[in-house]
Amino acid sequence: MDKGKTFKFKQIKRVMINIFLFLSIVFFFTLVIGRQLEKIRIPWIFASLILGVGLAFWNPFEAITSSETFEFLANLGMYFLLFIIGFEIDLKDAKKHTGFLVKTTFFIVLFETFFGSLFIHFVMGAEWFLSLVIAFSFATVGEAILVPILDEFKLLKRKIGQTIMSIGAVDNILEVISLSIAVFIIGSSSETETGLLTITASFITLFLLTTGLRGLEKQRRGFQFHDLEVIFFVSMAMLFLFLGIGDIAGIAPLGALLAGISLKTFIPKRRLKYIESEIKTMSYGFFAPIFFLWVCLGIDAPYISTSIGLVIGISALTMGAKVFAMWVAGRKRFKTKKSILMGIGLSAKFSIGIVIVKMFYDNMLITQELFSLIVISNIILNLIVPLLFSELIQRWLPLGRRAEKKLV
Repeated sequence: MDKGKTFKFKQIKRVMINIFLFLSIVFFFTLVIGRQLEKIRIPWIFASLILGVGLAFWNPFEAITSSETFEFLANLGMYFLLFIIGFEIDLKDAKKHTGFLVKTTFFIVLFETFFGSLFIHFVMGAEWFLSLVIAFSFATVGEAILVPILDEFKLLKRKIGQTIMSIGAVDNILEVISLSIAVFIIGSSSETETGLLTITASFITLFLLTTGLRGLEKQRRGFQFHDLEVIFFVSMAMLFLFLGIGDIAGIAPLGALLAGISLKTFIPKRRLKYIESEIKTMSYGFFAPIFFLWVCLGIDAPYISTSIGLVIGISALTMGAKVFAMWVAGRKRFKTKKSILMGIGLSAKFSIGIVIVKMFYDNMLITQELFSLIVISNIILNLIVPLLFSELIQRWLPLGRRAEKKLV
């Protein structure tokens, strides 16, 4: 009898440590729950975050999620996510925006950074500089979440939609800056002269390579980009080249971001559009869900269970700061309701911030409690903002109500 029980236990354990079956569960869960999330205008990919939070409370697959194989896949997920973010950054478009949009973007980001850093420093006890960097990285905008909603209500080409997207475009420069500062902090935390020199050399090499590829924009006609396979292999070669240079000094995440920026400027637009969907499918369809799951597995579940007030507080502070800043900056141009609406929309957080806070946590620069609070509040905002934003469009904007009637 005991031998039978032991045999059954070993069989169950073998199934539970099978990474292929585990990944199957992850993707099926993301697919099924993601479809339901899309019905309420929440991006499907956040289903993997929900699964990760659940596993943080009870994880029967700990042998898998703590393995080197899973960690390697999760790191690839982070790199591909940054690669896609860099791919979507248009520095030329950001340079076109001046005056009101630039001032508004900087005011909103700095306003939220100020109050966010106060909370992180005084409430959570983090050092001032780290508090500023974390708050700054999360003050950026995840405008990608809003695109489907704005398009659904026919607002993407309207003034309110263009303003939100333009703020997101200017904000992209700040994302590059925040990640650059973060990787420099992490690399220099070794407190050795060799480490600092290495990261500085790698840092400079990556930016020179990015600038050099941008300078080859006129000469790229000599390269042949006829086949999708060629474009795809060039894209992957560039990504891993940048990752390799960055990994020498421990700043591979910055390399992934700059690889995406370089790719967009190097490969002709008429060819790039053919490969864009393939790269996004591979990134969002395979690697990104694993990364989001990995992030949430680091949450301190008991601490979150007893700190609901802090979670609500940091979420409310984040959204409140963004709404108030947008109201101050835009009430004369857009009036109160539209300014508040844009402030709520700009509270979406699908950006580089989650990567930065994960990097700080893995390098023991912040506590697990602070990491848990930031990740959970980030998830809450990404669940609330699309719902609230869509509802207020229908209530406050006549255009939104007419568009909704047409859809029905």
